[in-house]
Parts: sequence; structure tokens; C-alpha cells
Amino acid sequence: MRVLLGLVLLLTTPAMAQDRLSLTPGTETASDGSTVRYEAGAIEVPENRARPDSRRIKVGVLRIKATKDIGQPPIFLLVGGPGVTLLDTLGDPSPLAKRRLRMWLDHAETNDLVIVEQRGYTLRGDMLELHYPAAPLDQPTRIEDDIAVTRKLAEGAAAANPGHDLTGYTIAECADDVDSVRRAFGYQRISLTAASFGSQWAFAVLKRHPGTVARGLISLVEPLANGYDMPGPVFAVMQRVAFEAEQDPALKPFIPQGGLIAAARTVRDRFARAPVGVEVPGAGKVVLGLGDFQRALFSHVTNASRWPAFVIDAYNGRYQAWAAEEAESRKASTASLIGPLIDTATGVTAARWAQIQSDPALDMLGPWNFGAYAATADIWPTADLGDAFRLPVRDETPILFVQGDWDANTPVENLVDVLPWFPNAHALIVHRGQHNGRLLREHPDLDAATMRFLREGTMPSLPGRVDAAPVSFVLPGSTD
Repeated sequence: MRVLLGLVLLLTTPAMAQDRLSLTPGTETASDGSTVRYEAGAIEVPENRARPDSRRIKVGVLRIKATKDIGQPPIFLLVGGPGVTLLDTLGDPSPLAKRRLRMWLDHAETNDLVIVEQRGYTLRGDMLELHYPAAPLDQPTRIEDDIAVTRKLAEGAAAANPGHDLTGYTIAECADDVDSVRRAFGYQRISLTAASFGSQWAFAVLKRHPGTVARGLISLVEPLANGYDMPGPVFAVMQRVAFEAEQDPALKPFIPQGGLIAAARTVRDRFARAPVGVEVPGAGKVVLGLGDFQRALFSHVTNASRWPAFVIDAYNGRYQAWAAEEAESRKASTASLIGPLIDTATGVTAARWAQIQSDPALDMLGPWNFGAYAATADIWPTADLGDAFRLPVRDETPILFVQGDWDANTPVENLVDVLPWFPNAHALIVHRGQHNGRLLREHPDLDAATMRFLREGTMPSLPGRVDAAPVSFVLPGSTD
């Protein structure tokens, strides 16, 4: 990497006069050998804008200027998480990083590309982390124990991070960071491309700073009001995967009588009656219980190719591979602190919480997607942002939504909830699309059309649905 001279930009708005953006130019090489010229650094913003005496923190920023400027708004890329950084791409020699640089260069062909990192998880500022203790192997995982661990972490978060005002680490403040960068660069309006948590972040920018967004390309949709997923839509993904898996010629001989959903329920009932111990080489005896099965049922469907084999193996009492995965997951681990800070402050409405608690799929999946955060939301330092912030409002911004119907992390029902509020939006559903950032990689013409929309603003004539390629399902027993 070749580092050149630095530059400093100051916001001119009096109320934001101290938001200083400092960037240093440099170069990287993309996967095809192209030179990527960028400016990277950080913007200094208040840790909590509600407090006039708030200390300043740094949030990482990267910009790649347009190769050919066509006078259109810059593209701001909002990454998922929360607790993901993109600036680690710089200086990374891996093929993945080089391909990402190529993608960034493609985005910057006619528009500036700007990446704003997440406060509290940025390489150019603070990396706030939580340290989860190891869980015992000789006991099944229970939601009560998960809540107890989470409560202890919440109670100790402030003391573990002296000098930090953790009340300022919300998605609303993240949205204001984006607007601070917009102001610092002098952009009147911006375009957004975002996925997963990035989509929720984009909705926050639209809510907090109306009129500043020209258009958005949003995928893996997570509305502000849907921070906790309901079990039903996640279970519906399993039903869709099961239906197709049961038609697969290679997998068909292994399907239990009654089908995959019935098999999953049989396993669920088996573990509800009693846990099972499994000897794992190098780890010892791992005890699996109902909570472990509920968590594994979800984690495996996030990779649909492996989910049927997991269910079939469990149905037939083949637990070895699953127990080895469980032993690994129970080790001590580190996670971002901004995850629970942001998610518990965003929360859900009382109406959605009532729906979640009475969801008929709760007995199959349990409360693992929301239980610990919901039980400790009033203990984490960030305060609830309220329904006025969460609930959608009519927004005329042109939005192109791309969503997969096999996405268990951000189910397609999320899009159904938010779509009516965007009258100038178009939704493209990708059948078999899962939780990944390249939903249209098998449809290069459609992918190019979405990029033209992002660059130029003309909504393309797109279908409402396309198919991803059929999934190649893993056969049972192949992971043992």
C-alpha cells in the first residue's frame, strides 16, 4: 500500500462544527490487477449527540472517487452486523479482499463510493468487545443460562469500558454518523446500498434525515420495527427448503416417512423428554438438549444445502457431527459490544412482542433469536428508542428491494411488512435466495440493472421474482 498526503475536511454547519473528517490517500490492487485509489481515515463525532459535553470518538471512513463523474449522488455502502468492519480490506492480501476491492471499484465507476463504519466497531476508532465465558459441555444449553450470562455482561458493560458513554451506541447515532460524513464531504444527497443490519441502518438514515437520500438498493431486509424475528417466518423458510429437498432425487431415499418437518418435530420431542450425551474426540462428553436442537435447527437452515442432512442425521440418532459443532460453539468467545447495545435499544413494538410470544412455531424454534436480549433490554446502557422511531412512515424515496425467500436471518416477511410504506419502490424476490450479498449473481443482466438504478436513478423494468439455481443438498452421514 502506498500512502500519500493527508487531508482534513471540516463541517460548516455551526452545530456540527467540530465533526472533523481526516483522510489519507493510498492505493491497493484489486483481484484483476486494477489500481484502487482511495482516501481512508475517520470522522470525529460526539459519542452521544444528546449531551453537549460529550467526548469525541472516531468512526472509520473510506472514499473512492468516481472514475468518470456523471454528476449523480455518491453511493454510501452500509455494511451488516452490527459489529462488522470493512476497512480491514486495506492491506489484506487475501483473494476475498482483492475481490471486494474490485467490487468497490465497480461501484465507483461513475459515482463516488463512501463507506462509513459502525461506531464502537471501527479499526480507525474503538473496537468495543464482549467476552463470553465458556459454557459447560456436561449440561444441555438452556435459555435461562443464556439470559443469566447476558445479564451479567449487561450489568458489567459500563465498568468494563471506563471513559465511554455507552448510551450513545444506538442505530440512531449510527444514522447521524452517516449524515455527518455526508455533510463533511459537501454532498447534498446520497444513495444507499445496504444489506441485513445495513438495511436497518439505511431505514434509520431515511427516518432521521428525510430528503437526504436520493435512492436506495436494499437487500436482506430488516425493518426498524423487526429487530427480533418471529419464529413463524423462520420456520416457513424450513418448510420451503423441506419441500424442495423432498423432491431431490439424490436425497429422496433418505427422507423419513412423513417428511422432513415431521422428522424435525420427532427429534424436537425426543430432546424435550431427555438430553443425550455424545462422546466427542478431543472434547469428551457433550450433552445435547432441547435448546441445543432448537439453535442447531436454525443455524443449519442458514445454509440450506446442509439443513436436510442435519435433520435426517438427528432423526436417525447420528449426533456426532452436531455434537462436535456444539463443543466448538461452547468455547469462550469474543463478540462486539455494539451488537446488544444497538439491538436492545432498537427493540420491537409491544404489538410485535405479543405476536412473538404467541407464535405457534415457538415450540419448535424456542426463543433463541430474541430471548436473552429481550430479557436484558432494560439493563444494557442504551435506552429504548421508542415506537415513534421504530414504526415506518410513508417515504417517497425510490427503493429497489432484493430479497431471498430462503433467508432465515432476515425472512421475506420483513419485506412484506415494510413495502407498503414505500410507494416508489420495486421488490424483486429471489426464490431460493439465502442470506448473502450476491442474490443476483446468477442473473448478471438483472444485477447490472440494479447497479444502473443505483448509479443513475432510473428504476429498471424488473420482474417481481426470479429463481436462484437449485441447491445441491449434502447427503446424510457425509459430515460424520
